[in-house]
Amino acid sequence: MSGFLRGTGVAIVTPFNNDGTIDYNGISSLVDFCVDGKVEYLVVLGTTAESATLTKEEKKEVVRHIIKANNKRLPLVIGIGGNNTAAIVEEIKEAELSDFEAILSVVPMYNKPTQEGIFQHYKAINDATELPVLLYNVPSRTGVNMTAETTLRLAQLDKIIGIKEATGDFTQVLKILKDRPDDFLVISGDDALALSLVTAGGDGVISVVGQGFPEEFSEMIRLGLGGQIEKAFEKLYSLIPVIDYAFEEGNPVGIKNVLKVKGVCGDAVRLPLVSASLGLGKKIKGFIQDF
Repeated sequence: MSGFLRGTGVAIVTPFNNDGTIDYNGISSLVDFCVDGKVEYLVVLGTTAESATLTKEEKKEVVRHIIKANNKRLPLVIGIGGNNTAAIVEEIKEAELSDFEAILSVVPMYNKPTQEGIFQHYKAINDATELPVLLYNVPSRTGVNMTAETTLRLAQLDKIIGIKEATGDFTQVLKILKDRPDDFLVISGDDALALSLVTAGGDGVISVVGQGFPEEFSEMIRLGLGGQIEKAFEKLYSLIPVIDYAFEEGNPVGIKNVLKVKGVCGDAVRLPLVSASLGLGKKIKGFIQDF
């Protein structure tokens, strides 16, 4: 059911025009770039998509355009999350999700729920959909960590098929890998640690940098999954500088600059984010020229 989630998924950005409107040609270009780079699947409306600054209607238009641009070439995962459980459940029930293979839902941010609150939040989502659900733990954004114990408890629910884990605490990742059910996926949400997670027994990555270097990043993960560890780490070491640059001034500021330099789409972002500084842009351009 969820085999397509092994390998590299990319959390695609939302390209904007310089006036802040959505760049639909840029979306098409980015989808083609990722498809041609042979990533395994696309993640739509994740944090990297600046979904917090998109209106409900804009989200619908972005989804419609990505579905059209993709034209069933790659599986699609949709991000539906927030900090109001009832509103998320309603959104899931009302949304037209027939073109999507799974839902990615982030741990509630800002509220700082307890572990029991996190469990009950996801149980409500589990009970509201027929689609598989991926948990998403990213304490740096949400302000609260979902523990390995809570993750393993949620893994017993019938729709919860895996986790995008971006805790930064590799010991926590290992605890999940050690005790997870056989069919529970553990997917990295950290580009720099993705290969280490894969070599420890994980299933892949949902990547930011992978959309800027889709061919190289997806090949790296496939090599790791195939046990060709030395070759895989050679590719990772070559990408480490740009992974650092991508997050130096926040996400998706860095990766949008990468995509601009590569001619895929522009680098405009919406406030409160601002485009990459001249210094960061110079480093990214130099890296790409020498890569």
